[in-house]
Amino acid sequence: MPLAELALENLRCIQRAELVLAPGINLIRGPNASGKTSLLEGIYLLGRGRSFRTRNSERLIRHGEDVLQAMGRTLGALSERIHVKVARDEPTAAEIGNVFVGSLAQLAQALPVQVIEPGIHKLIEEGSPRRLRWLDWAVFHVEPNFIASWQRYARALRQRNAALRTAPETARAWDGELVRHGEAVTAARLRLLDRLGPHWEATVRQLADLGVELRYASGWSQDLSLEEALRESWIRDRNRGLSHAGPHRADVQVRIEGRAAREILSRGQQKLVATAMVMAQLKMLGEHTALVPTLLLDDPAAELDAARLTRFVAQVKSLKCQLVVTSLEDVEEPFGPPDRTFHVEQGRVQPV
Repeated sequence: MPLAELALENLRCIQRAELVLAPGINLIRGPNASGKTSLLEGIYLLGRGRSFRTRNSERLIRHGEDVLQAMGRTLGALSERIHVKVARDEPTAAEIGNVFVGSLAQLAQALPVQVIEPGIHKLIEEGSPRRLRWLDWAVFHVEPNFIASWQRYARALRQRNAALRTAPETARAWDGELVRHGEAVTAARLRLLDRLGPHWEATVRQLADLGVELRYASGWSQDLSLEEALRESWIRDRNRGLSHAGPHRADVQVRIEGRAAREILSRGQQKLVATAMVMAQLKMLGEHTALVPTLLLDDPAAELDAARLTRFVAQVKSLKCQLVVTSLEDVEEPFGPPDRTFHVEQGRVQPV
């Protein structure tokens, strides 16, 4: 379900832009600070409900304006129209096919999108929330019941935490819901990582030439069931007004010879390993689903030396993805002739 049309209003330096995209390779050229990355943010916003550069969506709104809008249409028999609106002091709102969505997670089903950009090392360097988002995006596409289990778990967790702060004697009434849905969430994540394993091992070797292990930490002691872990942490939960055991505390640990990768790897190596995480995920989805994701590449030639770039290009070409690639002007394109080219300067976008 590639993106066929994109329209943006008031996104960063872009007042208005309309693009008709090809299902293959789309190239966005322009000088630095021209708006190339903002176009990628607009596509990402349609598929994720947020930017890949900031958690505060209001920062995307063009200076002097109150509302930004991103609109798109996907390609194919199941074509969908997507509309995302970001307004100051209001929650982000989204529609798919003129129907408001209750959760922004639903956007991922209409437009599966991933990005490889200069800040990708944060997937290794930062804490667990970023890696869990990486994991859960793939689980959502492979495990049909995952989103419902996660939403029910999150609702029970909110209720338990609220009770811990206001009426602790009632909090444990939510333990059954937490256990039932928390175990379903954990099982789905473990199945996904098992499917990912062969793709991960091959991809990280080819891109980074490193033996890096992905290990799932469930969010409670492996020696206990979730039910036992909740009982064991009860006193601490009650004293602090917060639930400490469960898949909301999980992590995908990235390790080399038993040590955290972020403690060993250089910034460049972290970028290669994080890139391998995204690439392996897309390969796995290509094998287990009929999805055709959109992959956003923000000036990849600037991030890799010649040898690494050659390996990376070979990996990308093996994917069943729509590509949207940014590049400076007058730079040789490693992916070959694009199907569509756009020029961006001072926030204005023109097809070439």
